[in-house]
Amino acid sequence: MKLSHFAKYAWGVLAFNIAVILWGTYVRATGSGGGCGGHWPLCNGQVIPRAPAVETLIEISHRGSVGIAFALVSVMLVWAFRAYPKKHPVRTGAALSMAFFISESLVGAALVLLELVAHNASLTRAFSTSAHLVNTFILVACMTLTAWWASGGKPLRLRDGAALPLGIGALAMMVLGMSGAVAALGDALFPAASLAEGLAQDSSPTAHVFIQLRIYHPFIGVGVGLTLMVLAGMYGISDRNLTTKWLAAVLIVLVMTQWIAGILNVLLLAPIWMQIVHLFLADAVWITFVLMAARVLTRGAESAGVTGELATARAK
Repeated sequence: MKLSHFAKYAWGVLAFNIAVILWGTYVRATGSGGGCGGHWPLCNGQVIPRAPAVETLIEISHRGSVGIAFALVSVMLVWAFRAYPKKHPVRTGAALSMAFFISESLVGAALVLLELVAHNASLTRAFSTSAHLVNTFILVACMTLTAWWASGGKPLRLRDGAALPLGIGALAMMVLGMSGAVAALGDALFPAASLAEGLAQDSSPTAHVFIQLRIYHPFIGVGVGLTLMVLAGMYGISDRNLTTKWLAAVLIVLVMTQWIAGILNVLLLAPIWMQIVHLFLADAVWITFVLMAARVLTRGAESAGVTGELATARAK
């Protein structure tokens, strides 16, 4: 199937935003989130700081990448409304992408202004970081669906019997992501010099709450991974559509790969590069799950009542 110019652009916007998310992980892991102090959108009270430190350059580059992403999403929104007719799902996806991108930026700004970055080890930071991650998951899902709908996907049928189990799977992934965010904070703020020291931290009753909670993340990961595999088998592998089967198979492989990455992350004491790989795989699992769920929830769906040829022609 030949993709329209808009569809290619939408997939490109998704890819760029994944890169921005991964760069944000580098910012957090290096403790550079406070590189601009408690200032936003200015950096240390200046538009362009003089003789900036390395942490400041890292934070500025991340803010710059977010600015580029905002421009790309804005173009996608305007293009969607010009290229597709009213009530077309692409319009809905693009509008939701912009809405959650704005909320994502506002949460990020709040983290900086409230100084919930760098070496802050408060529970407030844990809750705000978890909220940030949930917003990111929803944003990525909206962008994925926008690109999928632009590529010919049909509107979702939320009354389908598979909607509830798949929705539970999505919520489970968000819970896993939140536990991973807390675990990552623990790794960044309380690094261990050896695996033995890390295990001692996990079992210590006097350890920080981030460390005490970190030990639950692998168990949650196994449970959620098994849940996704069951869903993939029930609704993906068993489906007659080859695309759905392929997405389900990829999801299962990605889950197992993520388990291996999680084990390596623990054994290697969570180096920054491994944290980035771990998050990239988490994003890949999420995107694949969203696509598989979208395929399942459109089985036998009627067209959205719009002329696909006209929409495609306008998007070119």
